[in-house]
Amino acid sequence: MLDTNTNRPELPPEIARRRTFAIISHPDAGKTTLTEKFLLYGGAIQMAGQVRAKGEARRTRSDFMKMEQDRGISVSASAMSFDFGKYRFNLVDTPGHSDFSEDTYRTLTAVDAAVMVIDGAKGVESQTQKLFEVCRLRDLPILTFCNKMDRESRDTFDIIDEIQENLAIDVSPASWPIGMGRDFMGTYDLLNDRLELMDRADRNVVAETIEINGLDDPKLAEHVPEHLLEKFLEEVEMAKELLPKLDPQSVLEGHMTPIWFGSAINSFGVQELMQGIANYGPEPQPQQADPRSIAPEEKKVAGFVFKVQANMDPKHRDRVAFMRLASGHFKRGMKLTHVRSKKPMAVSNPVLFLASDRELAEEAWAGDIIGIPNHGQLRIGDTLTEGEMIRATGIPSFAPELLQTVRAGDPMKAKHLEKALMQFAEEGAAKVFKPNIGSGFIVGVVGALQFEVLASRIEMEYGLPVRFEQSQFTSARWIIGEKDEVEKLVNANKQHIAHDNDGDPVFLTRLQWDIDRVERDYPDLKLSATKEMMV
Repeated sequence: MLDTNTNRPELPPEIARRRTFAIISHPDAGKTTLTEKFLLYGGAIQMAGQVRAKGEARRTRSDFMKMEQDRGISVSASAMSFDFGKYRFNLVDTPGHSDFSEDTYRTLTAVDAAVMVIDGAKGVESQTQKLFEVCRLRDLPILTFCNKMDRESRDTFDIIDEIQENLAIDVSPASWPIGMGRDFMGTYDLLNDRLELMDRADRNVVAETIEINGLDDPKLAEHVPEHLLEKFLEEVEMAKELLPKLDPQSVLEGHMTPIWFGSAINSFGVQELMQGIANYGPEPQPQQADPRSIAPEEKKVAGFVFKVQANMDPKHRDRVAFMRLASGHFKRGMKLTHVRSKKPMAVSNPVLFLASDRELAEEAWAGDIIGIPNHGQLRIGDTLTEGEMIRATGIPSFAPELLQTVRAGDPMKAKHLEKALMQFAEEGAAKVFKPNIGSGFIVGVVGALQFEVLASRIEMEYGLPVRFEQSQFTSARWIIGEKDEVEKLVNANKQHIAHDNDGDPVFLTRLQWDIDRVERDYPDLKLSATKEMMV
């Protein structure tokens, strides 16, 4: 993904100042809180909401779905743009809950870097590891933030060792914590020789910074109690001996991650991390596409849809396609070619997001993420270009791990239910299969919590109570192969066949034995657990 050749042309300044990144973490590591503080420092909001705060104060800006606000989890990826100094940050918040990992995988195709948030007490957790592996596949540069240092947390070296061992990546400390838990008083910025002191009294205040000339500066002793200072100096000496120095090129190649320590809820360490993203994060990168890759400095506009969100505004049945611009300078009202349908499309009211607020985007550059309101023309994986028939590749769709049949509480409303399900299928929130035999639909998801989210959204957005029931099938596979071979299989196994919302044939299985049997009897066909969007 990263072109380390020095012969690539320099990017236009507007594009070079873009930093497009996602935040990844295990649920509850503090990702939403960190997102809030980014917006606070970007001057986007005056007071950051907290996920577990009281009453109205808990309306965090990046969780706009009712269920997210009730449960304190993020279940849909939202995009936000804001300025930080001379840089333009495009931040994509991803669901931390593993039941929504497919949304997250797709989001990672639209960013140039990832910020990994880990909990100081828990270290690297299972979901972090899964998401990290996806970043690895794409060679995404990763910056790490170790959160919740103001609570009892593990030894700093233990945390760093665990990241190095579990994720097989070099870790270079950009800051070092002084004390931990109740004794945590701040960090020492190793890159700029500064002491950062945390103010526990006011959570929305920027930390006090004291310039220090190296670690033997007597000023350190004035601010840090003796028992903490001794331990801190000893640890930093060891860190300098044992851990690699920060190498910006190695970070860009995805082999090294700088780590900052802090406490997002206390607004501490966040600014240093943002400065780190500005200094060490990559500029917009070339995007994989067919028949050639798309370079950000190209004059012609090209972009691809990585997410579709329906009913962001419940009063209007609106659908917004999130598009990552891969190249060029986009202006409002531009006519772009919709590659899948080969038709021109005027983009007259594109939006930029500031969490749940949106404003009209008069222009956007490669690296930016804009929302395009539409009535179902745009799907995940679609490419829009200034005429060239080129399409972005590598946006995956995964076979669901859980299948259930769905019925409307009121049998007269079956048509409404079909409309709602098709909308969620296009949004990528679930797979919807129509079996060839029998009526009704089978809904497939990656995690059980998605059924709850779907049921509550269908009821809220369509006024349609539904019930999910156990299905006789346990998994679904896309059938890939020559047309006549596929037809042979379909005709001989009608009770196992369904079609997805694109009309592609799907083989529904009860046991692994079903899959083995097909592979044995139809050697020229492949049953695939993934399908690239927009094939």
